[in-house]
Amino acid sequence: MPWNLNGTYLESCNCDVVCPCTTSGLTAPADHERCQVTFAFHVDSGNVDGVDVSGRNVAVFVDAPRVMADGGWQVAVYLDASADDSQAAALGRVFCGEAGGPMAALTPLIGKVLGVERVPIEYRDDGRHHAARVGDVIDVEIEDQVAPQFGADGPVMHLTGMFHPANSTLAIARSSRARGGGVYGRSWDFSGGNGHSAPFAWSA
Repeated sequence: MPWNLNGTYLESCNCDVVCPCTTSGLTAPADHERCQVTFAFHVDSGNVDGVDVSGRNVAVFVDAPRVMADGGWQVAVYLDASADDSQAAALGRVFCGEAGGPMAALTPLIGKVLGVERVPIEYRDDGRHHAARVGDVIDVEIEDQVAPQFGADGPVMHLTGMFHPANSTLAIARSSRARGGGVYGRSWDFSGGNGHSAPFAWSA
């Protein structure tokens, strides 16, 4: 059955700004020994197999080799605790790649699914600021970047023509807060690192 999701997303990783993984289509080495990235999604409107999933949130954490195109990703999926059983199952199919669409295109790169959990997820868009809190394990806030010559109210800088599951055009952002703890044995503080934000529109 056809499905569709529309909403906004944010991303935070341990690379410097701008991330070489993003700008190379996953073929350039990350800035550090491994690439660790959190994607958070807010679904403004969506229907999966007849189930309305509007207003729900999902987060995906990826721990990948330095060259992401090499595969062997370890992935954790977090589903919104406010979703009922049918919504959680529907979102799980999409974000685990079982229902086709952009996430399915990435499944050949995944070596291990660490787990799929239902946790409270708070997601916020506020102008150039975007934030997500995933249970008590991930806490991220990013700010879309403006060239200093234009001042605080200038246009946000973007990357275009990207190979990326969320959108081919991404805002360039920097994390003001990017912390994780207890993510299947992983803890970090990537504050000040790379970030992106964009609307997304998926269907299959």
